[in-house]
Amino acid sequence: MLGQMMSQPLLISSLIEHAEKYHSGGQIFSVNTGGGVEDTTWGQVAANARRLASALTGLGLDPQARCGTIAWNNRRHLEIYFGVSGGGFVCHTINPRLFPEQLVYILNHAEDKVLFIDATFVPLVAAIRDKLEHLEHIILMEPTVGDAADKLPGIIAYDDLLAQGDAGYAWPDMDEYTASSLCYTSGTTGNPKGVLYSHRSTVLHSFGINLADSVAISAAEVVLPVVPMFHVNAWGAPYACAMVGARMVMPGPGLDGPSLVSLIDTYRVSLALGVPTIWLGLLGEAKKSGSKLASLKRTVVGGSACPPSMIKSFREEFGVDTIHAWGMTEMSPVGTVNRPLAKHADLPEAEQHHLRENQGRPVYGVELEILDDDGKPLPHDGKAQGDLVTRGHWILDAYFRKTTEETLTNGWFDTGDVATMDPDGYVTIKDRSKDIIKSGGEWISSVELENIAISHPALADAAVIGARHEKWDERPVLVAVKVEGQDPSEQDVLSVFEGKIAKWQVPDKVVFTDVLPRNATGKVLKRNLREEFGEVLIG
Repeated sequence: MLGQMMSQPLLISSLIEHAEKYHSGGQIFSVNTGGGVEDTTWGQVAANARRLASALTGLGLDPQARCGTIAWNNRRHLEIYFGVSGGGFVCHTINPRLFPEQLVYILNHAEDKVLFIDATFVPLVAAIRDKLEHLEHIILMEPTVGDAADKLPGIIAYDDLLAQGDAGYAWPDMDEYTASSLCYTSGTTGNPKGVLYSHRSTVLHSFGINLADSVAISAAEVVLPVVPMFHVNAWGAPYACAMVGARMVMPGPGLDGPSLVSLIDTYRVSLALGVPTIWLGLLGEAKKSGSKLASLKRTVVGGSACPPSMIKSFREEFGVDTIHAWGMTEMSPVGTVNRPLAKHADLPEAEQHHLRENQGRPVYGVELEILDDDGKPLPHDGKAQGDLVTRGHWILDAYFRKTTEETLTNGWFDTGDVATMDPDGYVTIKDRSKDIIKSGGEWISSVELENIAISHPALADAAVIGARHEKWDERPVLVAVKVEGQDPSEQDVLSVFEGKIAKWQVPDKVVFTDVLPRNATGKVLKRNLREEFGEVLIG
């Protein structure tokens, strides 16, 4: 016998409808790209999202057409999140920090028809415009196009596009499995890979975020998503905030310590989300300025491991609870959140704080397992270390334009992390299985750097490792072997990277050695290199 309950599709438009109907006056403070802060509401964001969906339909876009964004965290970007997906199109957020060749590949692979850009990125887009094979419309996220029209002929102002939309537009019904948004992850080798989310997975992920044992966003919160909206949809925060009508502070392009401290104190932010690098700057400025961050109750830290000293500083100096979380683009992204169990209240305070340093437990909707080299489950004893795999309601089934068979193994997605899991489900990430480098929350491929380095005529061999860095968590260091009879300088070697990768990906240092350690199959033993050179950037 089937249950006799109503069935309604889980759609992103239902999130913004709820925010409009029951939290219409909920404030959203947005820092404009050109400066200044505007005060809007969920009701106004919802109305503009409907107008945007109507206007995009009026452009003649086919259903599921990809609409790219290269933009900061601001009010217009928030409207795009809901207007594009709610209208039946796919919101494709793009990381502007990627090298131009990667941006071209991503835009062409996604077949983006529309591209929304902030004024900051006009020169970037102008430089690659002629290489974008499918792009039909560029929208500047400003009231007018201004000087941008000189660099990008035919560009349309966002506000002008919105004016073409119907304020009475009704959100269309669609299957909840319809694609809603698209993010690309660079991975370790080869071209970036697309992760195509559905309306259903996004709404379920929002429920997962808002669980009490997870991030637990509520209508009483003032939320500051410092994590960029081009990073896995700002970790899903915009959708989760709409689901409960939380107030939001959108920081715009200024993610420096002084700007963030000012926003937190001015708008009484209670919850902020971001990578450790951001919080280092915030803590430094708070101490310097004398701010007590009085309104801030919780910070959610992800993207890379949170230093224990940072957790301690937030707790002891500012009374802020730091929540360690872990996930990845392929997981929408939230996989685990570090929250204590009832039994932990009886532990000594020092042990309670120590528990906060791992990546936490899976939230409902995510299943995790650790496997040995033969693919067999390992014990959850906090000691056995294996490959971390996952499956669940918001975990990808296949990369965009790939098959499930190419993506999963026995129904599990391999995260590429090596981890342990204790009997309570707490996960501790030990290492990346493919030696990818994570710098300030951004991935850097060691393989790509090695391929460039070895092209230098004076180098016989090269390997890249992630060396510990006090600010960026990890930075790439090139370990090089010189060609016999050659004596290149460090600067000479680093010059080989010019024009081939983004500047922030260039190794911080070159160290020369006589030979690279290798195993019996010829693979470089990077663990040995990290033991020898992993601290060269410290002190």
